[in-house]
Amino acid sequence: MTKFTRRFFLGSAPAAAAACTLGFGFSSAAEAAVKWDDTFNIVVIGAGGAGLSAAISAKEAGAKKVVVLEKMMFAGGNTIRAGGGFNAAIKADYEKAGITDSPQLHAEQTLAAGDGRGDPELVHQLTEKAPESVQWLKDHGVKFQDHIYQIYGGLYKRARNPLGPRGGAYIKALLEVCKKEDIPIWYNSRVIEIIREKPLSGRVLGVKIEQKGGKTLNIRATNAIVVAAGGFAANDRLTAISDPRMAKLGTTNHPGATGDLLTDMIDIGAGTRGLDYIQCIPGGVPGEKHAPNLFTHVDRFVFVNLNGKRFIKEDARRDVLRDAMLDQPKAIAWTIVDAVGFEQQKNSKGPENEAALKAGTLYFADTIEDLAKKTGLPVEALKESIDTYNKAVDTKKDPLGRAETVLVNKIIKAPFYAGRVTMKRHHTMGGVIINKNAQVIDRRGEVIPGLYAAGEVTGGIHGTNRVGGNAMADIFTYGRIAGENAAKNPA
Repeated sequence: MTKFTRRFFLGSAPAAAAACTLGFGFSSAAEAAVKWDDTFNIVVIGAGGAGLSAAISAKEAGAKKVVVLEKMMFAGGNTIRAGGGFNAAIKADYEKAGITDSPQLHAEQTLAAGDGRGDPELVHQLTEKAPESVQWLKDHGVKFQDHIYQIYGGLYKRARNPLGPRGGAYIKALLEVCKKEDIPIWYNSRVIEIIREKPLSGRVLGVKIEQKGGKTLNIRATNAIVVAAGGFAANDRLTAISDPRMAKLGTTNHPGATGDLLTDMIDIGAGTRGLDYIQCIPGGVPGEKHAPNLFTHVDRFVFVNLNGKRFIKEDARRDVLRDAMLDQPKAIAWTIVDAVGFEQQKNSKGPENEAALKAGTLYFADTIEDLAKKTGLPVEALKESIDTYNKAVDTKKDPLGRAETVLVNKIIKAPFYAGRVTMKRHHTMGGVIINKNAQVIDRRGEVIPGLYAAGEVTGGIHGTNRVGGNAMADIFTYGRIAGENAAKNPA
């Protein structure tokens, strides 16, 4: 709940006068009562992909003073850790690839993959504007590889990757734009309170932050606050509340993805949806440093369990893949690729796999038999699994039901590679409710004035299951929407 202290009500006249000289007026007695330490038109919380795109879009839409608050000592959030695969149905790309696609098909598949629990209005806006987001990124310095592919859990061939260090390529480019546009980023600045006129009503006025060393500041937002602070997959307790299986799993997320701002927005009345939808992807097993990643390109790998047997079609939905792996012995699987598949992985996971090779967590051999011996898998069982899969590529009939579109590449070229994985918490599909303008909606269905949100802190776009490659589309599309509309929000 928002706290109202003596300090809140006894703001100083000099502070009010100073704010007015900056060109910012007060819209309420409560706003004038706070002792503000600094004032901006737009305050963006989070320096990941959604936050940086929101800040830049706000500045481009006319906001004169924009600041980004980041609780970590670096920018990037989960975006900088991501593989970078970005789903968008861009005509030039899918025609070049010889496939049929459209924003409408993208929307239909997204809604179906989320079991119809995504908000159709939000989903259709996402898929319609995702191509614009790709162009916007290009206009702001991001270069993309010249091909599209079906990413793990992506269900269709429409992902593209940036040139450069995976998701870090987006962050690097947008940080340069922030520098050019004079958008400051305050690191080590953790938001500890969202200040609203009344506990559950009225306009959002600003935030209280805590900086390194324990110093606290009140930061006023004359137009709006944009919350782009990410999800809560790094929070053992919050994830386990909704899905007890999550408590024992690690996470692929950066350590700051703990849902602080989600709970802060709930405290001032924000409605939520889908908090129990928690997605996992393969990651390193406990105790192993530098986890291998051989599963990004669905058409190039297979999963086998500790008995050397395939157990799931590798092109399944991410929630289906999660549950299948958690049901295996010790909840562990091996990913297997050949030399061509390993080379393909370098597009998005090259540095990770090089580190895994040096650490000894990524195995390779010139024959499947020798690979089995190195990994401790039953030799005959692994050989039979790979032989059966290769025959399925010829017949186009996979015993586990893998689609023909990703049943195209045999695992036949030496050396062969294997990496051991288990499931890790990866993405929280639930969060605060937003409308198509990225305004946060309260639990009564009303807009919370002056509060916007974008990215993984929101709910209602992905439904029960996020399609692989849709996160990048989400953060940059709704980041732009939030920033632009926040700038237009009347002061």
